[in-house]
Amino acid sequence: VSELEGVMHYRDTWTASDPGALAKAYAALFEREGGVFVEADASAVQRLGGQWQFGEISANAMVVALGPWSKPFLDRLGVSLPMGVKRGYHRHYLPGGGAVLGRPIIDEDYGYVLAPMAQGIRLTSGAEFAAHDAAPSPVQLKRAEPIARTLFALGTPVEAVPWMGARPVFPDMRPVIGKLDRLDDVWVNFGHGHHGFTLGPATGLLLAQMITGRTTFMDPLAFSPARF
Repeated sequence: VSELEGVMHYRDTWTASDPGALAKAYAALFEREGGVFVEADASAVQRLGGQWQFGEISANAMVVALGPWSKPFLDRLGVSLPMGVKRGYHRHYLPGGGAVLGRPIIDEDYGYVLAPMAQGIRLTSGAEFAAHDAAPSPVQLKRAEPIARTLFALGTPVEAVPWMGARPVFPDMRPVIGKLDRLDDVWVNFGHGHHGFTLGPATGLLLAQMITGRTTFMDPLAFSPARF
C-alpha cells in the first residue's frame, strides 16, 4: 500500500458514475419538452438568402457548440479564434481482490485520479497538449498505472486500449459564450476545457437567456468572444 503523508476529504462534491447515461437523460428530457434532434454533417451548413440552411432546416441564427470541432467549423466561415486542444486519456479496470472504492481520489503528488464508474475503476491523468488529429500517446497513463496500483488494487483493464478525448481550451482558460462580432446571427458556446460536463448546463442556460433577451443569471462579459 502506498504511504500517504496526508489526506483531505471533501464531503460536498457531486460525482456521476456514468456521464454518458446522464447525457442521454438530458437528451430524452429535451425530446419530451418538444426538442428534435437531426443528425447530419455540420460542414454542410451554408448561408442562403439571409438564412442558415442545414439540410431541410432553415433558421435566422445558429449556435456553434461543437466542442473541439468548433474552431475548424468557424475557420471555414472566416472567423478565427485562438482555441487549442488539451487531450485527455482514461482507462477502466476491474477492482482486484475484492477491493471497493466508494469515491474518487486524487493523488496530487503523481497527478492521477481513480474514480468508481459504472464501467469499472477509472484511471485518468493530466492533460496532453497536441494536435487534435495527432496519434494517441497515453504516456501519462502508462506512468501512472503502476503508482496507482500501490494505492488501490486494480485488476485487469476493461478496454483493450485507453480512451482518448479532446478538450477545447482558450489561453485564458475560459469558454467563449455569446454572439460573434463578424457574424451577428451566430452565437457560440464552447471552450470549456476539462469542465464541459459540469459547466455545459449552466452556460447553456446563460446563452439561452442571452439569445431570448432575458435577464442573465450572471454577467457574461468575461466570456465574450470579442475579448479575442
